Amino acid sequence: MRKITEVLRLDAQGHSHRDIATSVGIARSTVAEYLRRAAEAGLAWPLPEAADAATLETALFPTPEPVEHRPIPDWRAVHKELKNRRHHVTLRLLWIEWKADHPDGWRYSQFCHHYRTWLGTQDVVMRLSYAGGERMFVDFAGDRMTWVDPESGEVHHAEIFVAVLGASGKVFARATRGQDLDSWLGAHVAAWEYYGGVAAVTVPDNLRSGVTKACWYDPEINPSYLEAARHFDTVVLPARPRRPRDKAAAEAGVLAVERWVLAPLRNRTFHSLAELNEAIAAKLAELNAREFRGEPTSRDDLFAELERDALRPLPTTRFELATWRKATVHIDYHVDAGDGHYYSVPFRYVRQKVEMRITAETVEIIKGGVRIASHQRERGRRRYITDPAHMPPSHRAHLEWTPQRLVSWAGTVSGPTGELVERILESRPHPEHAYRACLGIMSLARRYGNDRVGAASARALAVGAISYSSVKSILAENLDRLPLPEPLFAPPPPTHPNLRGADYYAGGEAEGCS
Repeated sequence: MRKITEVLRLDAQGHSHRDIATSVGIARSTVAEYLRRAAEAGLAWPLPEAADAATLETALFPTPEPVEHRPIPDWRAVHKELKNRRHHVTLRLLWIEWKADHPDGWRYSQFCHHYRTWLGTQDVVMRLSYAGGERMFVDFAGDRMTWVDPESGEVHHAEIFVAVLGASGKVFARATRGQDLDSWLGAHVAAWEYYGGVAAVTVPDNLRSGVTKACWYDPEINPSYLEAARHFDTVVLPARPRRPRDKAAAEAGVLAVERWVLAPLRNRTFHSLAELNEAIAAKLAELNAREFRGEPTSRDDLFAELERDALRPLPTTRFELATWRKATVHIDYHVDAGDGHYYSVPFRYVRQKVEMRITAETVEIIKGGVRIASHQRERGRRRYITDPAHMPPSHRAHLEWTPQRLVSWAGTVSGPTGELVERILESRPHPEHAYRACLGIMSLARRYGNDRVGAASARALAVGAISYSSVKSILAENLDRLPLPEPLFAPPPPTHPNLRGADYYAGGEAEGCS
């Protein structure tokens, strides 16, 4: 109070607010505030003799009258209404409805401010603002689990796939053998079946199995992943690289799985991936049924209320995993499936680029979005799978190559090379199947020269090694520079009185036998 009385005294003497502030050691704004309050209280210098410190404080700083208690909305009900995508509800509409019932309530700006303040105190899952059935976030957890082969004792590491629904935060987790495409897509299918429906948007991290090229504006989705998305009627929108807020729900779900599913199982030993997934499923049920901190609701409750009916239905047909492969049709009108098998296409597509769709049972070859060939997938030793309808009529030449031209070319290298190529062509069910090997010998002639390939061909014929790989090996080991091996012949048998000749057996009983 001493500073206030000093301010009143100096002001009565006509000093400026600046000089008063400097003398008393307070801000000029404080000087002005003290003088304003004194004027409103009717006080001036000199002060009445009865004005002690308590009286002065009461006059200048009166206790404010209690503010009438304002109604507070049910924020949980407001939040649930916003998540219900079926009704297209907005925060302003909810305020208008609330204001109609509470005319003395907050204005819209205060309503929004208090709602955001309440939301900041909730669990991270409760804070998610996605509509029901709108998004599913997917990622692999940072932690892994192990299982032990009971027969060999080998320890296997399992990756943990996690999916989270955006509105309810309901979590799915599954152990997989790795982060490969088969594991990635198989886990997606299991997640959709677990939820009993499909979210409109699927948000993955930029894992190479799912996203070939990471880009926010134009990401390149793996063809197999895109095919799965089309089958289940969802859109894949990858999160931006190094932008964790784009997938905050996934981060929250992964953290919950690591804390409440994986950590409690850390000391158990599992002997198969199936056994591990059974244990994960049991812990997952507990996690989804657990109530949020400070809220009488759980992920299961929110799922039943907000998302179960909002998810898109599962397709009626089972998804068949397919891998895609780009290839170029060789001059033998076959394409390489990457597993040692070659499949035919109509010969007019020679040297053109195509796509291969490979499933467990079929191989489809596609050109410009149109299927041009289809085969049953071969898993045996047969390397060439040929549809006779794809061959040129009567096995005639296609493009510029014919068996006769290959033999003629080989003859220009050397006689043995011509004979070798001819025998290679004769060894296949169809001459076209041997084109690749003959063209390989042609490339060896360009690399090593005609003389060396001719010598290597002669050696291959001498030892009965009728193949391109044999000629290539002979050249690589410089065996063509060595003399050819002498032909093997059987020496005549020695003459001895105890040896029986052919006449002994031709005449029935031999001499000396009874």
